[in-house]
Amino acid sequence: YIIDPRENIVIHCEAKGKPHPSFSWTRNGTHFDIDSDPNVTMKPHAGTLVVDIGRVKAEHYECVYQCTARNKHGTAVSNNIVVRQSRSPLWSKEKIKPIVVQEGVSLVLPCRPPAGLPPPIIFWMDNYFQRLPQSSRVSQSLNGDLYFSNVLREDSRNDYICYARFPYTQTIQQKQPITVKVLSNERKPSFLIPSGPSSSTIVLRGQVLEMECIAEGLPTPEISWTKVSGDLPAKRTSFLHYQRTLRIDNVSESDAGSYRCVARNQLGSVHHTIHVMVKAAPYWISGAPRNLVLAPGENGVLTCRASGTPKPSIAWFMNGIPIENSPKDPSRKVEDDTIIFTDVQTGSSAVYQCNVSNDYGYLLANAFVNVLSEPPRVLTPANKIYQVIKNHRALIDCASFGSPIPKITWFKESRSSTLDGDPYIIHDNGTLEIPSAQVHNGGKYTCAARNILGIYENHVYLEVKEPTRILKQPEYKVVQRGRSVVFECKVKHDPSLIPTMTWLKDDGELPDDERFSIDSDRLTITDVAENDAGVYTCIMNTTLDHDSASAELTVVEATPTPAVVYERPDPPTDLELTDQKKRSVQLTWTPGDEHNSPIQKFQIQYEDSLHHPGHWHNLTEVPGTKTTAHLKLSPYVHYIFRVLALNAVGFSRPSFPSRMFKTEAAAPDENPTGVQGFGTRHDNLVISWKPLLGLQSNGPGLHYKVLWRQKAVDSEWTSVTVANNSKFIVSGTPTFVPFELKVQAVNDHGAGPEPAIAQGYSGEDLPVAAPENVQALVVNSTVAEVHWDPVPTKLIRGHLKGFKVYYWKERSLHKHNPHHVEKHILNFSGNHTRGMLPGLHPFSLYSFSVRVYNGKGEGPPSHAQQFETPEGVPGAPSSLIVTSLSLDSLTLEWTPPHVRNGHITGYTLKYQTVNNSNEVGPAEELALPANETSVTLSNLKYSTRYKFYLNAQTVRGAGPAISQEAVTVMDEAVASRQVDIATQGWFIGLMCAIALLILILLIICFIQRNKGGKYPVKEKEDAHTDPEFQPMKDDDCTFGEYSDNEDHKPLKGSRTPSSGTVKREDSDDSLVDYGEGGDGQFNEDGSFIGQYSGKSASRDTAEGPESSEAPSPINTMNSLNSFV
Repeated sequence: YIIDPRENIVIHCEAKGKPHPSFSWTRNGTHFDIDSDPNVTMKPHAGTLVVDIGRVKAEHYECVYQCTARNKHGTAVSNNIVVRQSRSPLWSKEKIKPIVVQEGVSLVLPCRPPAGLPPPIIFWMDNYFQRLPQSSRVSQSLNGDLYFSNVLREDSRNDYICYARFPYTQTIQQKQPITVKVLSNERKPSFLIPSGPSSSTIVLRGQVLEMECIAEGLPTPEISWTKVSGDLPAKRTSFLHYQRTLRIDNVSESDAGSYRCVARNQLGSVHHTIHVMVKAAPYWISGAPRNLVLAPGENGVLTCRASGTPKPSIAWFMNGIPIENSPKDPSRKVEDDTIIFTDVQTGSSAVYQCNVSNDYGYLLANAFVNVLSEPPRVLTPANKIYQVIKNHRALIDCASFGSPIPKITWFKESRSSTLDGDPYIIHDNGTLEIPSAQVHNGGKYTCAARNILGIYENHVYLEVKEPTRILKQPEYKVVQRGRSVVFECKVKHDPSLIPTMTWLKDDGELPDDERFSIDSDRLTITDVAENDAGVYTCIMNTTLDHDSASAELTVVEATPTPAVVYERPDPPTDLELTDQKKRSVQLTWTPGDEHNSPIQKFQIQYEDSLHHPGHWHNLTEVPGTKTTAHLKLSPYVHYIFRVLALNAVGFSRPSFPSRMFKTEAAAPDENPTGVQGFGTRHDNLVISWKPLLGLQSNGPGLHYKVLWRQKAVDSEWTSVTVANNSKFIVSGTPTFVPFELKVQAVNDHGAGPEPAIAQGYSGEDLPVAAPENVQALVVNSTVAEVHWDPVPTKLIRGHLKGFKVYYWKERSLHKHNPHHVEKHILNFSGNHTRGMLPGLHPFSLYSFSVRVYNGKGEGPPSHAQQFETPEGVPGAPSSLIVTSLSLDSLTLEWTPPHVRNGHITGYTLKYQTVNNSNEVGPAEELALPANETSVTLSNLKYSTRYKFYLNAQTVRGAGPAISQEAVTVMDEAVASRQVDIATQGWFIGLMCAIALLILILLIICFIQRNKGGKYPVKEKEDAHTDPEFQPMKDDDCTFGEYSDNEDHKPLKGSRTPSSGTVKREDSDDSLVDYGEGGDGQFNEDGSFIGQYSGKSASRDTAEGPESSEAPSPINTMNSLNSFV
């Protein structure tokens, strides 16, 4: 680290960690107390040092520094930082005598600049500060001296000045001028540098190797380079300074050896050999040590693998301390370049340093070994939507974190089986790949990250879109100048994607001209000009894909002649075969009349009069500008050729056929494809292949040589000859053993090439063994996980297709529930050793067995095992009725739940008053024992409507509630004290007076209307009906706010079956039903105020008159929460 003596010294050191690390420094290997040096400060939140050299000389701080960062998890150290001050010493004063040389001899003008740090940059100039020209004859060496291979008379001058520029101090020093006088002879080359016949040099791996040979002689010698023991590395070799310097970049061990430079002119040559030895500072073989994250009890390896020349030594440190001096750890074992961790424990976390060094350098790397116990987490955002085009590859991410490293499992829609077989591929990082996505692959995907600490699931969605396709491509157009032209480009795309249509001209943007207009799927050009000719391309882009098509526009001059008639071209003529060889021939022809439309291409067809007479086949196409074609042919074919021409109108008629050209027969060039082996019985092997076509036979007598041998058993091939067939059956084979297969094509002229070896298996048979060590692990009341050991391959006797788990409910663990014997089957494809059984009934006894199956069928079942599911929440009570109504009490009777899912531990009864103004009273709650099926409530209000909610409970929680309403009886004493106002005399008199007054008013109005003639009273009355006599809103003459029908409606979200029973499937088949219990139905204070709020009418309308379906507990909870 070179510093400028005029500026403060800044030595950088930064590190990160949690908690934030603290920093310290060493200087020349000992602790550097920064606080005791007033000239040194450390930047806050970092370890960077700043040295103020305003009050002290910079030389005082020329030392070797090293930074250390540490926190409670470990210590990291930096590389050594060597601080040196830049220097630019003065040139010593000297008097240089003039140099007198003979013309043609070599000359060296020494520079010898003073030593500086860093070394100065050397260049030669004259008194006018112009650089002295260099050439293949005059060059500056790496040490700054100026070399003349030979001097010429024009080299005489008195201002050869060497300059040295010191980059850090930006100063330039000048040497005293040198005077050269050239006396005017040709001579053989000799080397100025290097001296002697040979020399040697050492270079480090990865550095730049520069070797120079500067020769003198007259005429000027030419320099050439070679490697004695091989070739120069072409891509890394360059020649500088007019071939005098050989440069090899990024030197490797293969560059070691002898290099020879040769100087040559017309009088002779001379050579010098340079022996190059390549040494290497340490370098990583497989990268620096990587951080390790291990769970308690896991094993791990920390590797520090490096190489170098000479071989480097390796030293390990822990938290900056040599590992041999670090605290002992029984889980750690050091073996040369490797640290092996076995059964690590919490507290073993540390930062390890690996120091690799030899004579030419060292490497220092830090690696954090973190012993961490962390349950799995999925880092991919939940509910992320992936979109992919049909038939394209789909990649669905499941980035996870955990310790131990989680195992990733994928499910689609239902969790019946994992996705780990064709067409799904699961990568090591958890990404699910579908190589060619189809529409049915779309949907919901679930990735589950699992380790010993738990399971984390994440849901994502895949949408498979239809590809964008151009249905109608723009067509080639020929238009007269001044006319209009229209290009159409009709496209089909996925309707859910936003399309964008773009038009290009000659792969660039359309001209900014109002004559060009784009309307949906067409491009219109009006008043066409000559420069509008070109290729027009339509591109339809969506967010996922694109498609494009092009067409050419040709602009012709407008003529007063009648409209040009475009027709198909005339057929080509004068077909001729030349340059005839065994498997090729050249066909030439003369084009026919184009009929005003240029020929776009020629199509060449052939007839094989030997194998398929009368049938013409397309052979090749050539552009319309060519009239010859070099045709590659097959052996043993009698060829007849013809040519068709194509223009914008269409194809011409075929030309007259050429003469016949016969190719000679030969051995086959290829063998049959699609070779495969399989069995149709347990003791045979069917070898099949795709036979060669007529053109592929290359000669008469085509047949096939079929070879087979049992893999890893037979060393010799068994063969048979098969003709006129594409399969052969080998009988008497062992059951399901691998075979190697070959099928070779043979004809009368020889055999085809050596065939490739294909793999196949003899026939399968049913498995003879069942999975062992079958166990079940109950996850919750509705899910269990089944484990088994894999079946040995030999006992499967076929391709392993998967495992089938048969399971059935033996009985409920509650004495009141009946037995169940319906069996279920779950299929786990692939080599699985575990599977999940969902949708189980709580509090039940289950039996299960496992079978392995192959392509032939299933093997025997394993021994049946049993497991019990724990209790779940119960269903709603089967019925709830109100009996024994009285003035201030009533009796409720109920029946226990049909689906108990465990032992009923009690009931909870909640009730509250309901009146006709939609107001509800406070909720009362009553806990009841499990053995009661009725309760009498006293101290109730008379003539009051009550609503009751009853649910059952198990140890797992409360189930859904059933509700009912009832009204207490009115008090007869109160009813007798009530006065009927309609029977009071004063009320009758008042009503008569009002009726008389209304009658008088009507008579007066009638008289007023009849004054002055007739008046159409009836028509006016019909037109103005009295609004007081409009019918009521509801058909039943109620006001719709709280009608009698409300009394008979079930509470929204409640369970009120009309028959007093609950559907079985609504209570015990859903995982969701038993997740949280029924507590979510009630408000914090137990009230149901939302049931009779002002929105009841709208809710009734939305739900329909009455519903006979009992909603699930989750629906009930959501409904009630929406009101509260």
